[in-house]
Amino acid sequence: MKSSDTFSNHPKITGTLRRFTYIIALVLAAQASYGQAKLKVTGRIVDGQSGAALSFASIRLFKIADSSFVSGSVTDEAGKFMVEMPSGRYYALSEFIGYKAQVTSGIQLTAGSSPHDLGTIRVMPSARTLDEVTVQAEKSSMELSLDKKIFNVGKDLANAGGTAVDILTNVPSVAVDVEGNVSLRGSGNVRILIDGKPSGLVSIKGASGLQQLQGSAIERIEVITNPSARYEAEGMGGVINIVLKKERKEGFNGSFDIIAGHPVNYGAAANVNYRRKNLNFFINYTLSYRNTPGRNYVYQELYRNDSTFIMERNMTSNLKGMNNSARGGIDYYFNPKNILTGAYTWRTSKGKRFSNLNYRDYVSTTSNLVSITNRTQDETETEPNSEYALTYKKTFDRKGREFTADVRYLDNWENSDQYYRENVYKPDGSPSGIPFLLQRAVNYETEKQLLFQADYVHPFGKDGKMEAGARSSSRDMTNDYAVTQQTEDGWVALPNLTNDFLYEENINALYGIVGNKTGKFSYQGGLRAEWTGVTTELKQTREVNKRNYANLFPSVHVTYDLARQNAFQLSYSRRVRRPQYNDLSPFATYSDNRNYWSGNPDLNPEFTHAFELGHIKYLAKGSLTSSLYYRHTNGKITSIRRVQEDGSSYTRPENLGTEDAYGVEFTSSFNPFPWWKADGSFNFFRAITDGTGLDEAFRSDTYSWFVRAISRFTVWKSTDLQLRGNYEAPQQTPQGRRKALATLDLAATRDILRNNATLTLTIVDVFNSRRYRSITEGSNFYALNNSQGRLRQINLTLNYRLHQAKKKPKEGLEGEF
Repeated sequence: MKSSDTFSNHPKITGTLRRFTYIIALVLAAQASYGQAKLKVTGRIVDGQSGAALSFASIRLFKIADSSFVSGSVTDEAGKFMVEMPSGRYYALSEFIGYKAQVTSGIQLTAGSSPHDLGTIRVMPSARTLDEVTVQAEKSSMELSLDKKIFNVGKDLANAGGTAVDILTNVPSVAVDVEGNVSLRGSGNVRILIDGKPSGLVSIKGASGLQQLQGSAIERIEVITNPSARYEAEGMGGVINIVLKKERKEGFNGSFDIIAGHPVNYGAAANVNYRRKNLNFFINYTLSYRNTPGRNYVYQELYRNDSTFIMERNMTSNLKGMNNSARGGIDYYFNPKNILTGAYTWRTSKGKRFSNLNYRDYVSTTSNLVSITNRTQDETETEPNSEYALTYKKTFDRKGREFTADVRYLDNWENSDQYYRENVYKPDGSPSGIPFLLQRAVNYETEKQLLFQADYVHPFGKDGKMEAGARSSSRDMTNDYAVTQQTEDGWVALPNLTNDFLYEENINALYGIVGNKTGKFSYQGGLRAEWTGVTTELKQTREVNKRNYANLFPSVHVTYDLARQNAFQLSYSRRVRRPQYNDLSPFATYSDNRNYWSGNPDLNPEFTHAFELGHIKYLAKGSLTSSLYYRHTNGKITSIRRVQEDGSSYTRPENLGTEDAYGVEFTSSFNPFPWWKADGSFNFFRAITDGTGLDEAFRSDTYSWFVRAISRFTVWKSTDLQLRGNYEAPQQTPQGRRKALATLDLAATRDILRNNATLTLTIVDVFNSRRYRSITEGSNFYALNNSQGRLRQINLTLNYRLHQAKKKPKEGLEGEF
């Protein structure tokens, strides 16, 4: 990839952005060796158009007398910098990749003027073209700060052609199992938001609904491991915010994607906006068709009456699905400080699932086969989803003071119609004489949610800031579930498998935060109060369960800045996991009539105290963060499997006793050479779970770790190659253990059509090794599970850009909470 120079006053320099990065590295190396300065120069570098802070921008100071370089620095996450200098007269050069260099002259530094504040330096995006070489500013694939990690989706080549679930699978410290359940640092309770707000994609079906969200619609993923009081208290492990693409540039511009893959994966996406004066129109549309094969193997031993009964189940499945998603809206600028945004999102998914389950039953040993059972599942599913949002944002003359109000309404429903056919055979394959079985399960679910939220930020003094806000949400969900079986007398309802489940949830919250800075110390303290009311009802059996509780959730963040681009942060927050709809719904899955999964209407919330000590080091060629964390949880919620005397198993969430989790995490972004970029993370933790109050056997003490690494190489001109590897070590659970998992992804990309388009080839899970293997044991059983929800995937993606650079300059963050 080529680039023109960003020095607007040096037209002879036409090197690539890689050479520019190398120059900055030399500057930082010079800074590290400079130890005699005593006076300080401070300031802040921001985007000249949006006013957003530019982290990792560089500033260099030169003597006016002979233009010799003296010292330099890079900005922190807030765009701020501090340079130590001898007294004298200087000029400063502020630079950021993809932006024009900005010169600040007339700096007179004396003992009496230190620290000398240069104020806010605004640098403008560069759009110059020299000798047919265009500016193409890139964001790093990973941006690090003490309390937030940002992963820019487009820079990870292997994401091309994937879904939101595929992308989350490869975010550091995040794991996604075969059912689409997301965990962060080993904790399965994570709050997932879309543009900072709840979404219908993460609701009825849990996080697995993200499979409908095309990855090309995502701008970035934000991971907040220890959120402040401004965030919802929900989410023991933290918050994951998925920020969707949205342009606000003048004129007409957009990007378009076409995807083809094997197994069948066809898709198209368009992200377009038109801006003229005080109106901005935007629309994002994605269309995809997939045929996803999967497989699962279960081996179970049941111990009863001094005998061992063995069951093997092999399942293969194919899910064919057509997904449509359209998101559009209008920004109206009353003036530069008042913006009103209206948006509507419509999604629909129509799927056809066919599964073949083969059971083999033995007595004592696998050489003594007694019967073979074949069961099929034929499901048709429709999932429409609508979201309406209206947002108002006002900024004031004083920088940092702003007010935001948001109202949104979600209207979702799901209709599932499933037929099951079952035949039983003798060991030799001949008919057993047991009648053919035909069953039907009809499931109709609805969700309606109304959300109001208002936030206000008020700066005071030089670095002080107060925040306050309120939030109110109400959610009503229903599930009309019925299982019937065909008999000689017609269709008959099966006992305990037909009912109407109603779920009503109301959560109201207030929060306040105060923060300030004294010397090298920055501090922030907050308190959030939440009032929760949840009512569940089974209509046919008139079983009503009401829960009402009020809780306080404090948070504290203290940061200490050191010289040479180091900083430490100590943080604490109290978090909660409230049982949600799927956790409480008593209806069991019925596709496998020997292994059932359901919710638990008697489940109580779990509460966590989370502590974290973080450190960030800005290096000449990258950055490194490290964290020590500890979580203490009361009422730990874990899925527990129980096996009946007939061999059928029931798995549902239960409240255990406590869990204590300790861990250390390292995350780095490194650019060792102009042609090589590397990102990586390593997380090691210990988790002690004590569920002996529920059952003496429910106890575990495990050590485990995760590692993820990405290496991206520029192999020839505009051609890049990327390798991405993940490894999850074995882990003990209260009922057994989960085995290791290792995967490797490959990707290659090349710019074509005069750099207006990019062609990307990806091979996800090269060795077909993304298998989730576990062993579960109880007093009367032993079970082994081996699941692969998606086989090796090969995708070819074409991305075409209209009036856009390949990677946009860094703009203001959307989707803040």
